[in-house]
Amino acid sequence: MSEPAFSRILLKLSGEVLANKYGFGIDPEKVHYLAQQVKPVYDANVKIGLIIGAGNIFRGLEASAGGMDRVTGDYLGMLATIMNAIALQDALEKVGCETRALSAINVTQIAEPYIRRRAIRHMEKGRIVIIAGGTGNPFFTTDSAAALRANELGSEILLKGTKVDGVYDKDPFKNSDAKKYDNLTYNKVIRDDLRVMDMTAITLCNENNIPIRVFNIKSPGDLYDIIMGSKIGTNIGK
Repeated sequence: MSEPAFSRILLKLSGEVLANKYGFGIDPEKVHYLAQQVKPVYDANVKIGLIIGAGNIFRGLEASAGGMDRVTGDYLGMLATIMNAIALQDALEKVGCETRALSAINVTQIAEPYIRRRAIRHMEKGRIVIIAGGTGNPFFTTDSAAALRANELGSEILLKGTKVDGVYDKDPFKNSDAKKYDNLTYNKVIRDDLRVMDMTAITLCNENNIPIRVFNIKSPGDLYDIIMGSKIGTNIGK
């Protein structure tokens, strides 16, 4: 078997990929599927940091638009990421992956507090580090948390697994003529407001030269193929 192209990654997953057919909640089959996609990467001895969003349960921005205090809504969203993280941890361990869940919000009965050195140590011991609770602060998305943790943990790439196979110039679900980009620069993403990730996340990756790869996590095997060097999805860099 050839060597992986990356030895240390940060995988950011959208909470929506866990949702049931009605678009919300945690579907056990979807969680098991995700665990199966991560397992070959784990078996290749790649050090994995993993962050999952909360869009299948709660969105702080939407709650704020509906009249809820923004800070309250953001904290509820952080709590929802903990639910997703624990569900995914259970599924990963059932397929033979050793994991540790760390949270930026203290919930010590189910997750360790997020401490950078502790997270790095777990990764060095071959454990998948599942990081929940966002940054622990309101006004920051899980995209921003992923970019921050990717920098803190020395990740070589930030992989964003979504329901589309890359970045398009417009919504491919609404526009049949949408054009997919194979490669983008951080500056073009910012200039054209492509909504790949929020501007804080893009800026963090740009300043620290961490490439971003956007791909379809719902396509079986794509995550592993990317790790092994395949040019799948959209690559964002300098």
